[in-house]
Amino acid sequence: MIPGRYVLCIAFALAAVVFAVPENDTSTAHLRPLDVEILHSLYRISTPVVSPNFMQALYVTSRYDPETNRSFSMLTMLDTTNGTAVQLTPEMEGERISNPLWLSQDVAGYLLKGALYRHDLSPGTNGTLLYNTTTNINNAAYRIDATMLFFTADVFADGDIGRVSEHIEVEKKRADSAQVFDNLWARHWDKWMTSRKANLFTVTLNGTSTSNSQHPVREINLMQQLDAFEDPLLRWEVEGYAASSNGKHVAFVVRNPGLDMAWSTNVDIYIVSTDGNSKPKLLTGNFKGAAGGPAFSADGTALAWLQMETPGYEADARHIHIFNITTGDVREVAYDWELSPHFLVWSEDGNELYALAHEHAETRVFKIDIVSGARAKLGVPGCVSSIARLGGDRLLAVYSNTTQSADIYTINVADAQLPMQRLTDVNGDKLRDVYLGDTEDFWFTGARGDFVHGWMIRPYGFVATQKYPAALLMHGGPQQASAHAFSHGQWNPNMYASAGFVTIQVNFHGSPGYGQNFTDSVRQQWGGYAYDDLMAGLDYVIKNYDFVDSKRLVALGGSFGGYMANWINGNTDRFSALVSHDGQFDVVS
Repeated sequence: MIPGRYVLCIAFALAAVVFAVPENDTSTAHLRPLDVEILHSLYRISTPVVSPNFMQALYVTSRYDPETNRSFSMLTMLDTTNGTAVQLTPEMEGERISNPLWLSQDVAGYLLKGALYRHDLSPGTNGTLLYNTTTNINNAAYRIDATMLFFTADVFADGDIGRVSEHIEVEKKRADSAQVFDNLWARHWDKWMTSRKANLFTVTLNGTSTSNSQHPVREINLMQQLDAFEDPLLRWEVEGYAASSNGKHVAFVVRNPGLDMAWSTNVDIYIVSTDGNSKPKLLTGNFKGAAGGPAFSADGTALAWLQMETPGYEADARHIHIFNITTGDVREVAYDWELSPHFLVWSEDGNELYALAHEHAETRVFKIDIVSGARAKLGVPGCVSSIARLGGDRLLAVYSNTTQSADIYTINVADAQLPMQRLTDVNGDKLRDVYLGDTEDFWFTGARGDFVHGWMIRPYGFVATQKYPAALLMHGGPQQASAHAFSHGQWNPNMYASAGFVTIQVNFHGSPGYGQNFTDSVRQQWGGYAYDDLMAGLDYVIKNYDFVDSKRLVALGGSFGGYMANWINGNTDRFSALVSHDGQFDVVS
């Protein structure tokens, strides 16, 4: 470590180099800077869920009130033809509405306090309890034609959802809280491993009933017939699932139980009939890498998923595989694609897939022919966080960019040249007079002689003849990427631009969206290629933009970005301040 230097908290670090915003600037004189209060008061929207006739969509709108330190949420319904939004429930404080779904064309559902509520679409009214059980339910989906509800719930080793309360009472009577671990996977992030694991359930349920006293015949644990593992702390646990539109099949994602779970990425996909009478069928047994993202075709005859192939590697390329439920055949699609998709939706006719993939600091929608693998890019530059089939030639998408918070759009999949149609403007009133600087992209020569992508945002009150301090924001991972998306967190680059900084971001080696070789290259090179790219990118900006003050620099990062702040602290003294948020000092320990 360099003597006399410290890794500082954000407030003190920025104070070390901050300056007064000029008063004579005319370009932003009518705008306010983006500050903490404005940022955290913005509305946020969940992924919209499309109605059976494609004419409406449900989503949750939430907000935080900085003055009262309280959070609120409400269920919202959107007309997908004209963008009219209706608030269905009153704003609820504290306990958040989540997981909107359709129980029929005229009845909505949502989760609240671990139970399912129904709502008759009357504006401004509360829903009524439809279904609850002995424990909280999560990740609910409903298939109208089959009148089947699917959900996950934490259960004990017997897998019996009806006995959860009984087991909890037994645990309460224990004289101690000791837990013996015979494996290394004692904790994952901030969660201690316990004998309660998330399992996947289904139950027949009349979604249109106005009664909250339904007594289902039984809840079926669709994972019950998986082979048992001797250690109850290493049992099967569902990590995601998809249900076919006809309710006949479910595909679920599980991590293979074993003593190597702490470092293994052997995550598999099983498919099972929803009648509970058959054993789940393993689809990914030929791979030891992680599988995920199952998606059924509209007619329920095919299942697509995303497959990593390299064991133990969490940033491997994802390849598209399709399973034919009738024949049992599996085939690859677009295997030669240099990008790594992370989300799939089928076209209505089953001839195409729509995929989300990172490309050059953006998350774009791609249309993929499932026979030829041919691909076409849809939409506009920026970041799409979710897509859903809307019927005909349209997708419903949540989109944002650096200057615009997330809103709902439609994308025409038949003509890539047609502009996206905007349906919502959830923060228009809050951000209309707020400074949000756009990104200025640049490419420079970095480590290995590769071209590396970076960008900057000019500060609030910018005057070309003046010198400004610069803030270098470093992303985590290292095999993640900064993006041209709107962030509600502390790394929103416009927060720093509004504080008077030239804000710089660099997608150094390891960042996805530039080919798998670029992503792979950072392995064993955390303090090498990544550091070289950051310094070269900063040098490029200082050389090409004479308004950047090279004597007033700060670098900030979280996770691997924090690790890099620590690395910088031991390798250069060019920065006036550093911020290490959740950054490692020693990768061995």
